[in-house]
Amino acid sequence: MEKGSANYNRPLPASSVTENSQIAANLSSRALATEQALLVAFAFVLPLYEAPKNLLWIALVVAWIVNRIRARDFGGPWDRWDSLIATWIASGYVVAIFAGIHHYEVAGAHDILRYGSVLWILKRSRYPDGAWRALAIAIVAGTFVTLAWGYWGVLVTHKHEYLGLHSVGHVNHSAIYLSIVFGLALAATRAWWHQTNRGRRILGIAVLALCIVSIFWMQSRAAIGASFAAALLVLGVYSWRLQHGFRMIAIGAVVAVAAVLLLKPEALEKNEAFIKQDIFLSHRGGVWRVGLAAWREYPIFGVGMDNFGRISYDKLEAWSKKRGEPFEKSRYALASHGHSLFVNTLTERGLFGLAVLLAVLAAWAWALARAIPEATAPPLVWTYWGGAAFAWTLAVVVGTVNTTLHHEHALLSMLLLGGWLSIERARRGAPA
Repeated sequence: MEKGSANYNRPLPASSVTENSQIAANLSSRALATEQALLVAFAFVLPLYEAPKNLLWIALVVAWIVNRIRARDFGGPWDRWDSLIATWIASGYVVAIFAGIHHYEVAGAHDILRYGSVLWILKRSRYPDGAWRALAIAIVAGTFVTLAWGYWGVLVTHKHEYLGLHSVGHVNHSAIYLSIVFGLALAATRAWWHQTNRGRRILGIAVLALCIVSIFWMQSRAAIGASFAAALLVLGVYSWRLQHGFRMIAIGAVVAVAAVLLLKPEALEKNEAFIKQDIFLSHRGGVWRVGLAAWREYPIFGVGMDNFGRISYDKLEAWSKKRGEPFEKSRYALASHGHSLFVNTLTERGLFGLAVLLAVLAAWAWALARAIPEATAPPLVWTYWGGAAFAWTLAVVVGTVNTTLHHEHALLSMLLLGGWLSIERARRGAPA
């Protein structure tokens, strides 16, 4: 048993013991092992390949539903999280019905279904510690295999100009994904530091170092800044719980900033060049004006998910004329998405969709804040709390200037949030 695991492994309430006995009676260990293997495989291929990822997601959902039907137990009574997740998934299809532009809105709604279902499944799954450890390892291992592929394309074959993760896509989105993985690895390394051997400590440091180098290589200024802020948050909370003070964290932060200023990586030079050219936001202002113009036309349900790219100059001009306003084409910049989680959501899902998103982000933050692990909590608890906290910070901070919380990095975030909700639920021996 891991140090400090007494609370985590305390006996469950009688009702829970009865339910778990019923599950054991109705399900074979092979069925549960298959379900968990699908989850681990899904996490591993998530940044690698598109088709296997989708097939594994379908297989995981089917296996989970079949297993729960056999056990006649779907993870306890309905609660507020269930209502929120159901509303979140349904919101995409409600928007599709009333979308101002009809093209990709139904396919776009499927994206919420994918990551919402992953969150729902994990939140209602009481997996053993070994399954959660395997999931965390698969997330990191799959990312590093994909990252090695990216380096091969940049440094050896020269087929790629930018370092990225194959299935994640654009370098900025790859940086967001990698930053979340960095947060998971940071939380795990810190949590297990005093309970593991020297070799694993060195491995942890090496993983973190490669993550940092790669994030800087990808040159996403937002991902770099948000990762720094999230690291201070996670390490600060851990030190606060352990009553270690913040001196070492402050020193580390100063050293990190000094190193960046001294080494002056390309991301810093890129930032300075953009400031000199007066394009600090890299033309995002024009993209956001496009989004807000479309939102004014369809304020409640927006233009439909994934339809941002269907907004044209002709539509913008027509909307301006209808409102009796002058149209200046130079003030707008067309794009496939809103380059901001909040602008993109407002444009594509309107006030309705934005309200649902803000409710999810608020519930996510509350789930983390209300149950900060105690100092003696097992490393696995701190690992998933830190990973989920990092994912939330990246979604919100980077989300101000980029479209976070969609596709691969949304799925990754829901793996960590779902894991945290399930682990915390098991610790309390009650529904989340």
